[in-house]
Amino acid sequence: MDGISDVAVGVKRGSDELSMYNSPNSGMSSSSDGASNGSDSKKLRVEEAPPSRVLHIRKLPNEASETEVIALGLPFGKVTNILTLKGKNQAFLEMGTEEAAITMINYYTTVTPHIRNIPIFIQYSNHKELKTDAGNQRTQAVLQAVSAVQSGGSPSSDVQDALAAASSPVLRIIIDNMFYPVTLDVLQQIFSKFGTVMKIITFTKNNQFQALLQFSDPVNAQQAKLALDGQNIYNSCCTLRIDFSKLVNLNVKYNNDKSRDYTRPELPAGDGQPSLDSTVAAAFSKDSNSLLGALSPLSAAAAAAAAAGRVALAGQTGSSGVLLVSNLNEEMVTPQSLFTLFGVYGDVQRVKILYNKKDSALIQMSDANQAQLAMSHLNGQKVYGKIIRVTLSKHQTVALPRDGLDDQGLTKDFANSPLHRFKKPGSKNFQNIFPPSATLHLSNIPQDVTEDDLRLLFSNAGGTVKAFKFFQDRKMALIQMSTVEEAIQALIDLHNYNMGGNQHLRVSFSKSTI
Repeated sequence: MDGISDVAVGVKRGSDELSMYNSPNSGMSSSSDGASNGSDSKKLRVEEAPPSRVLHIRKLPNEASETEVIALGLPFGKVTNILTLKGKNQAFLEMGTEEAAITMINYYTTVTPHIRNIPIFIQYSNHKELKTDAGNQRTQAVLQAVSAVQSGGSPSSDVQDALAAASSPVLRIIIDNMFYPVTLDVLQQIFSKFGTVMKIITFTKNNQFQALLQFSDPVNAQQAKLALDGQNIYNSCCTLRIDFSKLVNLNVKYNNDKSRDYTRPELPAGDGQPSLDSTVAAAFSKDSNSLLGALSPLSAAAAAAAAAGRVALAGQTGSSGVLLVSNLNEEMVTPQSLFTLFGVYGDVQRVKILYNKKDSALIQMSDANQAQLAMSHLNGQKVYGKIIRVTLSKHQTVALPRDGLDDQGLTKDFANSPLHRFKKPGSKNFQNIFPPSATLHLSNIPQDVTEDDLRLLFSNAGGTVKAFKFFQDRKMALIQMSTVEEAIQALIDLHNYNMGGNQHLRVSFSKSTI
């Protein structure tokens, strides 16, 4: 095969020449190659070997294959040899250059490498090259396939799919037992823990909800697959089945609830896009007594927040819709400002700033799911210079002051507010719930308003405008402030701002950056 001449292949097992790797009593036992599989803490106090193109990999799971070990190295450059020590749960990987090995070590210093959900250890070997025989056919086949991939050919061997692990940044995701809706945003939230998610396309095939998701780097795709394959998004349902796609790049034409290119926020939404996939709509109508009780788009979003690791849902269905917010800036906060901020995540019914403790407030949302969602997104955020704490209150409702009693405007009833974002069933706002971010999404912009007008308006709100971008129709735009705190401040001040002609600006947090 072309290009194979510079690839040495083979695995040695049981040979006398391997005694230097295998003997715990050899002179190398305290060096980087000698710590058996890292279970003995004394052997972990290793002197760091100088950089070498040969890497020593420890604590491999028993069933790890050569292909999986090679896949760790492939994104960083050419892999020229591998030696596996099956009984020791170790391997040696030889990269084509020392630079490739250094890049790989530097990367895995910040991101723990995993094979089959097991964290493994990688360090430089004392050996400068691997000398192995070419007797092992499997390793030879694997390396030939690697060589073919690296030189642009296409391997015909059975390792092709496994090798895609190292070369494709695109994952194919199938969701089994989908009793709750799983939206594009839920997927983005979960998978972005492993790297930058660039594009997602969702579709239904064979009556199953599926997605293609593209990372910026194949290494991130590999990490996400290893960590998430077989996991449930919600309790006992919505199981992720993840494979590598044969595609290496996704072509997204529209940004809507079916597909999104996070690198191109200016893409149109497309004509006549349904707001919900048919399978998702079906999932909404199912009776379910599972984790979230009665199902609504917001409860799914609350579960998504939980799935992304920000909040536990224990006992959530029995909790009230009232939140206790503390450590507020009592000089600045008003019921209206809390209504606007918490209204991003649900329909605020009542707000009461506590008379005897004016740095705390009770906020009544429409239901427990909205309260959960607001808590998961706003707890720990900085508002008016102070980091606020948001918890579920033991109160079931917020009481209004008795008739004729003046409480200095500390309590306000917003039950009939026209500004509720979520009162229309199936509103697009359900799909646009994002954590606080420095970039804000503006909509309902009058035609005669310019970029300079908006930059000035948002600068006057007390922040620095870093970037601005109109959408094609100029009715919407993205504006980036210098910090999340500034963006929160601008949203509080300028959501529903009258731009003239009775057109009120709408402001939301965006998941895009400019």
